[in-house]
Amino acid sequence: MADVEFSGLGASARDRFAVLTAHLLSSPVEQPRAIEASCVSSQSLAQPLPNLKGSISVVDERTGKRYQIPVSEDGTIKSTDVKKISTGNNDKGLKLYDPGYLNTAPVRSSISYIDGDEGILRYRGYPIEELAERSSYLEVAYLLMFGNLPSKSQSQEWERAVMLHSAVPQGVLDMIQGMPHDAHPMGVLVSAMSTLSVYHPDANPALRGQDLYKSKQVRAKQIVRILGKAPTIAAAAYLRLAGRPPILPSDKLSYAENFLYMLDSLGNREYKPNPRLARVLDILFILHAEHEMNCSTAAARHLASSGVDVYTALSGAVGALYGPLHGGANEAVLKMLNEIGSVENIPDFIEGVKNRKRKMSGFGHRVYKNYDPRAKVIKNLAEEVFSIVGRDPLIEVAVALEKAALSDEYFIKRKLYPNVDFYSGLIYRAMGFPPEFFTVLFAIPRMAGYLAHWSESLDDPDTKIIRPQQVYTGVWLRHYEPLEERKVVDEANKLGQISVSNATRRRLAGAKI
Repeated sequence: MADVEFSGLGASARDRFAVLTAHLLSSPVEQPRAIEASCVSSQSLAQPLPNLKGSISVVDERTGKRYQIPVSEDGTIKSTDVKKISTGNNDKGLKLYDPGYLNTAPVRSSISYIDGDEGILRYRGYPIEELAERSSYLEVAYLLMFGNLPSKSQSQEWERAVMLHSAVPQGVLDMIQGMPHDAHPMGVLVSAMSTLSVYHPDANPALRGQDLYKSKQVRAKQIVRILGKAPTIAAAAYLRLAGRPPILPSDKLSYAENFLYMLDSLGNREYKPNPRLARVLDILFILHAEHEMNCSTAAARHLASSGVDVYTALSGAVGALYGPLHGGANEAVLKMLNEIGSVENIPDFIEGVKNRKRKMSGFGHRVYKNYDPRAKVIKNLAEEVFSIVGRDPLIEVAVALEKAALSDEYFIKRKLYPNVDFYSGLIYRAMGFPPEFFTVLFAIPRMAGYLAHWSESLDDPDTKIIRPQQVYTGVWLRHYEPLEERKVVDEANKLGQISVSNATRRRLAGAKI
């Protein structure tokens, strides 16, 4: 293998060129190395839930009345049954106060299953570990969308349809190029997704009628359009960061290979990405494809319930993913590991976490009270990437931090285990992606999950426009007062001082002359 000199380049440029070199110098016949298999969740002792159908009796001690509330086979009660519990008079009935939807199930879904206590994640019944080891992202996307893995002919037809729709309208690409130089890639992705809506008026129920998506053909067309275009839009956003024009997608490569091709080919149509890196990225896409009713998926279903077009609904979902509490956690992990610096500093960091002086990123999850099954797979992937592009010194800090935390009673008692974000940031950095692009790499594969939920909601007879209740805590009644009779009731309600830029001060100073 030839040596490549990087003298005269900055550190970030050297890192990126190192990754490109690993791609360019790879053998074209090199085959992806098998990823080490993890202990799959199908081997868990967790059993399916029994039939929980029955009823519960509730005695309202305010009135002495007894209510019989039916319980479904899957252990749910209808919130409208609770509303029947009332004291009469002006009492409108009980409401379920549930900030953050901690124990509210707004949908019944057959797409994915999570058991956080057991550390289980399954797509349509398949353990995530098996799919990551043996499947491909597009095959998994088909599974999520249609309920079963495709046959050989179905798989070929599916992949061809998705790749056929990978081209993006020139107007969308021009819009991306016209964004401010410091525009965040996720902001670009949100804008581009919503802009696709105006380029596909044939897919807009507001223009073509509310029954438009009852057509399976119309629905399928939007699914392959979005899955095909998402990597192309993401690649255009990435290239814009480097001041480079978009690259047309290739129809001769796999889904992940095509994405890397658009990033790294520099316009060379004969370029082919490293197959092992492409396989790693494909596995990461599988792991991020779906995760039940998370914040952004709930946003997609919430918006879709209004009958809005799928591009606008998914743009809103990507906007929710943009939030640092949802999609930006792996970037926080990198920052944390950099602050720790070396293995020797871990004991002090652990004590700081216990004393609530430091924050541990990448540990714990709203759902999982066990080891996130995706994190186990990603930990193995990290070594695969490092064998190609070089070892990231922060991996030693990450492994030592994980070992220290999992042997500490403080973390064991609180059931804090590594989640999917703990190692993924290290992989993305090793592959040459800047931190601001990490969430985009999350959003590309999650389109499959969003689309599966969108399609499922259209077929669900229980789907209604989402309109939650609220608990009103404001003033009960008051009457309008003329402006001259009003008094300042609370100084805290006064409009705060709006910041003025120095450029504005300069302009105002000139206006006074």
